[in-house]
Amino acid sequence: MNTCLVTGGAGFIGSHVVRRLLAEGYRVRVLDDLSTGRRANLADVGGELELIEGDICNPDAVARAVRGADVVFHLAARASVPRSVEQPRQSHDINVNGTFNMLMAARDAGVRRFVYSASSSAYGDTPVLPKREDMAPLPLSPYAVSKLVGEYYCRVFSEVYGLETVSLRYFNVFGPRQDPNSQYAAVIPAFVTRMCRGEAPIIFGDGEQSRDFCFIDNVVDANLRGATVPNLRGEVVNIACGERTTLNHVVQVVNRALGVNISPEYRDARAGDVRHSLADVTEAARVLGYEPRVRFAEGLERAIEWYRCNPS
Repeated sequence: MNTCLVTGGAGFIGSHVVRRLLAEGYRVRVLDDLSTGRRANLADVGGELELIEGDICNPDAVARAVRGADVVFHLAARASVPRSVEQPRQSHDINVNGTFNMLMAARDAGVRRFVYSASSSAYGDTPVLPKREDMAPLPLSPYAVSKLVGEYYCRVFSEVYGLETVSLRYFNVFGPRQDPNSQYAAVIPAFVTRMCRGEAPIIFGDGEQSRDFCFIDNVVDANLRGATVPNLRGEVVNIACGERTTLNHVVQVVNRALGVNISPEYRDARAGDVRHSLADVTEAARVLGYEPRVRFAEGLERAIEWYRCNPS
């Protein structure tokens, strides 16, 4: 693996992948339209880094970015379930058409491996836990559908065109540099930053919904493994910790860490949100040799410390 293309490389997960690749001596090219990614996320990196400001929905920009790449890490997406409910066409255009553009360009450029950032939202709200890759998907939102379609395209491009692909179904990723300011912000950065300011965290629902939170370092490790293990042809694997935590418990832990006692503000549950989420990571261990090295408690402690030192 010599030159790596990271789409969405100026975003939260992408910038962590970029840093790891550079630290290991790879040449890295980033394709990002900077709509949600930030140059600041890459400002202090060293190594051979090229940033192309461009859109994955633009075939010309995609073709230029893919040229000469050995591996594509495709992280660029229109994220967020609530946003997709409000703006379904944008989710479809970016997550489906953009992913198709990337796969076509990768095929035509002779890319060896395509590592796709998929989503656990594909499982929907089926009551069976933990979620396993052999379960029938039941997506509940336009976002979930759009990410699932990307998985199907990856498998087809492996079977039909011989492009090596793997789809990493992320569960709830968190860690440093995750944006807490958007109205669609993920739970942990939103909770921590509000509570650092003495404000009540906002919970949609009763707070007893649970998530399998996965620290960013685990996700980066999964991406690198997805790029290097041999003989992948469209596999789909869960990337998580295999442990379930309620949102109410997250608030309790953050309260203890900050030495405060702030009660959450409860609001109506949102359309498209699942009730419980928990991963079985056995297949990821078998296919990738993956294991979550940073558990939730340690990851949350590290995330809290980062947000305290980097107030928004």
